[in-house]
Amino acid sequence: MRTCVIFNPAARGDKARHFRHHLDEIASQGALKATTVPGDARRLATEAVADGFELIVAAGGDGTVNEVLNGIGDAADGFERARLGVLPLGTVNVFAREIGLPLRIERAWETLQRGREARLDLPCVEFSANGVRRRQYFVQLAGAGLDARAIQLVTWPLKKKFGPLAYVIAGVKALSGRLSKITLRVEGQSATGELILIGNGRFYGGPLEIFPGADSSDGLLDVCILPRANWLALLRCIPGLLARRRLPVNAVQRFRASTFELAGGASAAFELDGEWAGNLPATFSIARGQLRVAVP
Repeated sequence: MRTCVIFNPAARGDKARHFRHHLDEIASQGALKATTVPGDARRLATEAVADGFELIVAAGGDGTVNEVLNGIGDAADGFERARLGVLPLGTVNVFAREIGLPLRIERAWETLQRGREARLDLPCVEFSANGVRRRQYFVQLAGAGLDARAIQLVTWPLKKKFGPLAYVIAGVKALSGRLSKITLRVEGQSATGELILIGNGRFYGGPLEIFPGADSSDGLLDVCILPRANWLALLRCIPGLLARRRLPVNAVQRFRASTFELAGGASAAFELDGEWAGNLPATFSIARGQLRVAVP
């Protein structure tokens, strides 16, 4: 199977340095494409599909996976022509955890070479940016409210120093500001909250099972809503997160649907796969079994 690995040669951190030690081995079994500017992974993935590569590997974190995913989607019949692979080099690597991919580079590469494929659901969001209607795919999770604001506040120095805790620190900073009220509209129902989490799988933020029972191949997105995202509400959630890595049942509202809308104030943002994506309103939907993924 023709394999293309897309990576950032300027990526920092121990995982990125370890990956570079294996470049010769990887290059002997596939093509390497290095990004040169932010967002370049998307263009390179589109080119890789056009060049006939059958396995396109995102070597990076969840943000890089999202770029490569959308690059495959930009190509004509991209999701039928190529499968997505992951070499987990990020801080959290939520999607890699979801599919059970080894987090060590050597073992993850061996997994990709075995060639096993699964068909997962493909979520997307439609929204307007500068008056232009846009569509963007995501593979694992999305969020609005406190979640998206925290993502905006995460910096590379913070991630380098604290690892996954950087997102917790950014969340604490986000709590000091005013949060937008986000409204979910789904199948004639509506609900409002200051923290909206959307999952195409069980995990969020690493090993936290925020969406218990979620299935990446059931044709549905899971939505978790925290009506108030203040210190008191979050403190009530901590015992359950520490003991069971889950949110208390009575602290959140849950929905499961194939399509829904989110709306908020003029500054209400949303994130996709751990990266800021745009501003609300937005329509979320999912296509069942449309994404081909290399899995263990």
